[in-house]
Amino acid sequence: MNKIITQIGSLPYENIKEAIEYSLRHDIPFLPELPRLGDSMQEYAKSPGKLSCLDDFKKAVSGYDIVKIQCIGPASLLLLGYERKEAYGITKKHLTDLINNLNAKSILAFIDEPGLKLVSPEDRNLYTGIIKDFDILWGVHMCGEPDDCLFDSSLEIISFDASKYDITRYGSYRSGKRISWGIERRENIKEFRRGDLLTLPCGMNPPKYKIEDCEKELKKLRDVKNSLNE
Repeated sequence: MNKIITQIGSLPYENIKEAIEYSLRHDIPFLPELPRLGDSMQEYAKSPGKLSCLDDFKKAVSGYDIVKIQCIGPASLLLLGYERKEAYGITKKHLTDLINNLNAKSILAFIDEPGLKLVSPEDRNLYTGIIKDFDILWGVHMCGEPDDCLFDSSLEIISFDASKYDITRYGSYRSGKRISWGIERRENIKEFRRGDLLTLPCGMNPPKYKIEDCEKELKKLRDVKNSLNE
C-alpha cells in the first residue's frame, strides 16, 4: 500500500511556506487553501485562479509523481447565487489556472460540491462538461450525503465523509470507482480496496481547526494507513 494519504485542501495556517511543507509530508501533496489569507471558496470564486499558495506549490512539486488540486464546483456556485453560465465559467477558469504549469507526472483534481444534492438533478452534472477538457484524474468531493449520480459518472474517484455516511449501502456503490474515505477513525472504513485514498472528512478550516491540530490529523491518517497493512 503506497500513496494513499492526502487532504481536501483547507488548512489553518497563515504562513505559506509552513502550509506547503505540511502538504508535502502527505503521500499525495495537495494544494493548500488558506482561508485566513482569503482562500475560502466564496472568496476565490470572485477571483478564480488566485490562491495564496499556488505559485509556490507549483515550484515545490515540480517533477512529483502525483499531486492533488481542488476547485469549487459549478453546482455549489449556483447555491451561492451565481447563474449557470457564470458558475461554469468560474470553475473552468480556476481549474485552468491551477493546472497550467503544474509539472507533476500525474494530477488528481477534486471538484468540491458539498451541496450537490441541494440543486436540481440536471444541475448536478454541470461539472462533466468541464472535466472532459482536461486529461487528468478526476474526483468529486462531498461533505454532505453522497449522490447516486456520482456512481454513474465518468469520475475516477468519489470523496465523501465516511464518518457520517456508509457509502456501501448505496445501490450503485463502487460501479468501478475508487473511493476516497474521509475518516475520523479506522472504523469509518467499510471496504478499502487497492487504489482507494485516505483523507479527513472535509477541509481543516479555521477556527474549527488550529495549527497544532495539523500534526495530530496527519498522524491519525498514517496510523490508519498502517492498520490497513496489518
